[in-house]
Amino acid sequence: MKKLSRSIIRTNAYPERILQFGEGNFLRAFADWMIQEMNNKVDFDSGVVVVQPIAHGLTKILSNQDGLYTLYLNGIKNGKAISEHQIIDCIQRAIDPYENYSDYLEIAANPDLRFVISNTTEAGIAYHKDDLLDDTPQNSYPGKLTALLYRRFQVFKGASDKGLIILPCELIDRNGDNLKKLILQYTKDWKLGEEFVKWINEDNIFCNTLVDRIVPGYPKDKIDVITRELGYEDNLVVEGEQFHLWVIEAPKEVKQEFPSEKCGLNVIFTDDMEPYRTRKVRILNGAHTSLVPVGYLYGIEKVRESVENPVVGTFLKNIIFDEICPTLDLPKEELIQFSNEVLDRFRNPYLEHALMSISLNSISKYKTRVLPSVLEYIKRKRSLPKYLLFSLAALIEFYKGDRNGEPIELADDHEIIDFFKTQWQKVDGSKESINRLVHSVLSNQNFWGKDLTKIEGLQNEVIQNLDSILKIGIKRAVLNINHLDPGQINNIQVYED
Repeated sequence: MKKLSRSIIRTNAYPERILQFGEGNFLRAFADWMIQEMNNKVDFDSGVVVVQPIAHGLTKILSNQDGLYTLYLNGIKNGKAISEHQIIDCIQRAIDPYENYSDYLEIAANPDLRFVISNTTEAGIAYHKDDLLDDTPQNSYPGKLTALLYRRFQVFKGASDKGLIILPCELIDRNGDNLKKLILQYTKDWKLGEEFVKWINEDNIFCNTLVDRIVPGYPKDKIDVITRELGYEDNLVVEGEQFHLWVIEAPKEVKQEFPSEKCGLNVIFTDDMEPYRTRKVRILNGAHTSLVPVGYLYGIEKVRESVENPVVGTFLKNIIFDEICPTLDLPKEELIQFSNEVLDRFRNPYLEHALMSISLNSISKYKTRVLPSVLEYIKRKRSLPKYLLFSLAALIEFYKGDRNGEPIELADDHEIIDFFKTQWQKVDGSKESINRLVHSVLSNQNFWGKDLTKIEGLQNEVIQNLDSILKIGIKRAVLNINHLDPGQINNIQVYED
């Protein structure tokens, strides 16, 4: 069978306008797909040069396939489960700077170059004090980019129209600001001069971004079936979900140069990305974290099963629409649309997301993803969010480490696991012992950053919920919190076995 290359597939050639640090699954299923869409639909006419940011990577495989690969997008689209695939041809070449550093630096002299995109993992935007301008290459991504920008500054004699638009995709807060800060640090370390500093500050645009798409990556388990379906060998097949979101905090001119809106991509340009970051953390991540203890104790293993379950699914929707959305400041229509998209993602039949895989470090996740919604709800509504606090009670039960006699493999710091083990050993079934347990958990400022027992009514609410879970079982307790009568639920066992 033939291998994927430009000799067997008719493809396009584009001017090299985009430099991309990272050749991994995420960028190929996210940014490169968007570039492909803009090339196909609005004549963006932009090719990508991929740079391998670490010593070992995929540039050789990518070069052997002439920059081509097949992308499968699987998920809910317009209310239907869709799996579709296409060949991505926007990558023109790939460079390993550890073997061809001169080729890397030559990119700086390309007058067409306009964008830099990166995904070098959260650890990629980091300072390495031993990096030097003369290194071939520098160890860090910011060091490599500083060297390239300085070469560009020299080649074009500091021309203002030769600055670049830089779009980091690393999953750290204020990624653009942090990258720029490190570049200016290297500029100082390497004594590159005030004119270069001025050029960096005035003629280059560092954008803070938020990216969102689940990318399972290379479909190893079904690649034989895929190869027969495609009719060619592709060593870089990548799978992603249908949903995508790129929030870019940037000046208006960036939006004009990056025509994502014209081809219907879910790219949001804004002068303040924090509401969108908060939306994602509170709704998507917060819903995941709130769901885990309730769904798992209920007897469910997967996220999709949880959403499709009439009792747990109702509970999850109540959390999202009744208690999380009202704490956010974006327009209601946007919040409802995003929430429905989140539920579609949770229902994706092509992704089997285990609840236990989300349960890692659930205490700290509740603190950062859920507790802000609890506190904001109380502030705005002057009442307690009953579903979010029911989830907190279920979380305390979850950390007991037992589901109907089956051990739960808790994944958290040993100190946290040992704390719950000690506290649960003191519970003898009496109301007083449950009260002490809940008080010990909620007053633990190492968990929450504050003493939650000081919030009026919160401790009693959690105690009542935990008492209900212990006495009548999680299934009946969730049913009660949803205000559903057993007769409303068809073909479902609501009592504990």
